[in-house]
Amino acid sequence: MEISSNLSNKALQDLELVNRALAGDQRAYADLLGKYKDAIYFMLLKMVNNQDDAEDLTIEAFGKAFKNLHQYTPNFAFSTWLFKIATNNCIDFIRKQRGGKTVPIEQTTEDKEEIIIPIRTDELNPEENLISQQKINMLREIVFKLKPRYRKLIELRYFEELSYEEIAEKLELPIGTVKAQLFRARELLYNILKNANHHF
Repeated sequence: MEISSNLSNKALQDLELVNRALAGDQRAYADLLGKYKDAIYFMLLKMVNNQDDAEDLTIEAFGKAFKNLHQYTPNFAFSTWLFKIATNNCIDFIRKQRGGKTVPIEQTTEDKEEIIIPIRTDELNPEENLISQQKINMLREIVFKLKPRYRKLIELRYFEELSYEEIAEKLELPIGTVKAQLFRARELLYNILKNANHHF
């Protein structure tokens, strides 16, 4: 991987984290998430002016970045690439809100590859089974860095294995809200686990 001489020390540190993440190091994913989640969140909050939407879009941005981490090239800083993904995804969200469309969530990357995130049912599918079968301590650090509402949902769904209905009742939330928020948080966790799974 050819490294641009224009990268700052901070960008070079990020590149090291990216390489570790691609090698299956979950802590590297957690470090990247922890390093940029607040900056991404506040940028998105300015764009959508809604805290819940900004939190959801932050999770989506990291999920898509981690899913496509192999496409990142160090011609520019990882943070630049991440912020571009977050901005483009937010623009798509705003456009779809205005058009009355919310799913499927689509994102076009620089190489025009289309990413479609399907809506999932209440049954645990193979992706969720992958999550449920991992050692809990391998997820704790990543989950801890999520916003509190996502952290609680993930803990109830995967660590305590409650149903959507039980979670909705426990948190006094509409079941649709529970499903939507779990969908976004799950996407992030699954992308991390999928990339690291080959190295267990």
